[in-house]
Amino acid sequence: MPTVQLSHVVPYRPEQMYELVADVERYPDFLPFCEALRVRRPRTRRTEEVQLLVADMLVGYKALSEHFITRVELDQTALQITATNVGGPFRHLENRWSFSPNRDQFCQIDFYLSYEFRSLVLGSLIGRVLDREVQHLTHAFEKRAAQVLSRTA
Repeated sequence: MPTVQLSHVVPYRPEQMYELVADVERYPDFLPFCEALRVRRPRTRRTEEVQLLVADMLVGYKALSEHFITRVELDQTALQITATNVGGPFRHLENRWSFSPNRDQFCQIDFYLSYEFRSLVLGSLIGRVLDREVQHLTHAFEKRAAQVLSRTA
């Protein structure tokens, strides 16, 4: 089962990066390959410690496009976001973001992705692209932070 782990520091507060990644409704505005996203089950109240939602996402790359459904858990206290497979082309999908302060009070981001496609053919086609492009996806969030958070600083 392919697994990707990335860790790096960005010059923002952990709470800021958590909020930016937790704003899943905005993904089509800036995330490569995300053609559409709809939150099927609304978030619980913002006062809740852990919020749950179900998101439908349409992703595309060249002539390929796939629709999948994830259960997203937003844990504001732990500054962690976890998405798991509910439906679509994945047999298994787990994506986890964790945000914590580093010694300079910047944000340490730990990104984890583990996946397996149901179809071997789809896995060989999209899996190679996903492995190669996952770093570009995480950089898209950094670029979004530079655009959005520099305006609020």
